[in-house]
Amino acid sequence: MRTDSSPGNLPAREHLPAGSAGTPVLDVVIPVYNEEKDLQPCVVRLHEHLKRTFPYAFRITVADNASTDTTPQVAARLESEIPEVRSFRLEQKGRGRALRTVWSASDAPILAYMDVDLSTDLNALLPLVAPLISGHSDLAIGSRLARSSRVVRGAKREFISRTYNLILRGSLQARFSDAQCGFKAIRRDVAQVLLPLIEDTGWFFDTEMLVLAERAGLRIHEVPVDWVDDPNSTVHIVKTATDDLKGVWRVGRALATGSLPLDRLARPFGDDPRDRDLTDVPKGLARQLVGFCVVGALSTLFYLLLYSGFRSFSGSQIANALALLVSAVANTAANRRLTFGVRGRGSAVRHQAQGLVVFGIGLALTSGSLAALNAATSSPAHSTELAVLIAANLAATVLRFLLFRAWVFPDRRDETAASTVVASHNPASHNASSPTYGTTTGTHQQHQQHQQHYPHQHPLPHQQHPHTPLPQRPNATAPQAPYINYDHNQTNEFRAGEAADRTWGDATMQMQAVRPHDHDPRDTRDAR
Repeated sequence: MRTDSSPGNLPAREHLPAGSAGTPVLDVVIPVYNEEKDLQPCVVRLHEHLKRTFPYAFRITVADNASTDTTPQVAARLESEIPEVRSFRLEQKGRGRALRTVWSASDAPILAYMDVDLSTDLNALLPLVAPLISGHSDLAIGSRLARSSRVVRGAKREFISRTYNLILRGSLQARFSDAQCGFKAIRRDVAQVLLPLIEDTGWFFDTEMLVLAERAGLRIHEVPVDWVDDPNSTVHIVKTATDDLKGVWRVGRALATGSLPLDRLARPFGDDPRDRDLTDVPKGLARQLVGFCVVGALSTLFYLLLYSGFRSFSGSQIANALALLVSAVANTAANRRLTFGVRGRGSAVRHQAQGLVVFGIGLALTSGSLAALNAATSSPAHSTELAVLIAANLAATVLRFLLFRAWVFPDRRDETAASTVVASHNPASHNASSPTYGTTTGTHQQHQQHQQHYPHQHPLPHQQHPHTPLPQRPNATAPQAPYINYDHNQTNEFRAGEAADRTWGDATMQMQAVRPHDHDPRDTRDAR
């Protein structure tokens, strides 16, 4: 599986299109369990902050995780008193389950969550979601480990947090700085495709979401935050740490075996629609060169060690052939996975066979070099042999990379460029049993034909309002857009529960179609 070459199901990042006046731009979820004392002060404080500082329409959703105290009654009272507040009840515990349920059913284009203790300073909320609104980033997280963050917490929690993030960096190659801060946001179009890939329903949900997003090449924006530890936190540190380590092992194994379809999250190149149609431009070349050099350096060291070992009981030609054969198999496997992003066992035998052909070329170069050295002198020094082999391997390395890139692991994007699959979102389709996909080739005529064949799909927002600003925050007396039916006897909540337990009929969701040929008429650049 090639995570860097598939067209994927996500459109290119764009500033959020205009929506209906009653639809909130931001939906902030507060997952709670037995928080009858802290819930009301939290919601009131958050609501006052958003009313004062957030320029767009918003919603606050209280997600109750099977509380056994009066938390549901407090949430219901807040919903009746504050128009922007909604409450949702789950009969099963799990912060991840609550977030997946509410995020999957929400109609807001930006989805966020924060802990009920409001340990994170709310002044970081607008900087958190602004890059998502503008289309710059896909996810955003608050980071307590950034240089400019100010954090007040005990030594025990500080040690656990930093150790956990070091484990993520060492085991999953995570580059984000803080996985556990309860202050995150995600674009809805990303969430609709990413959430079905996440298995965890508890505290590891955040980490799994970030790791998969990062591995798929999505952009994660980090915001330094001011954070004060809640001494009354009810989190069980030992159990949470154990579950997190199990999750690290599970995700690491899934990434190693290539069982996760991360190509669903691939985004097209460029923010200008015309940039997405660029041809004859090598993509991923710099990253592949770096990976190939790293693998090549390690393979060379491995080869030299093998040659020195084989040379102790055999001649130079036999030692060279054996060392090259063993190192070539390891080199092909490493380049297949690390350099060219091919995952899974598909075509592994063919790749190894092609790699052996490339090995034969390297063998011819190095063997020819040794033959020339032996012809020049009857008994060359061991150091001289190694020097000649290093020079021959450097020459073979360049040819090996070109053959790997062009023949063994070719880029298959050109084969799918003529028919790029993009997702189409229908807001009314949350109750549909099987989401559908539309196919567009990037021409206006074919787009019209697509609309004729699929009249049920909504037209693109920029067809109606090409330059309309985002919906502003409505007055407190304005009617709110319909959200989730919170009557426990209705079907909507049951379907949301299905989403939380990952029982969808299809693991992908509908999203809005993007027309690659569209461009801003005010752009004066020469058309390609």
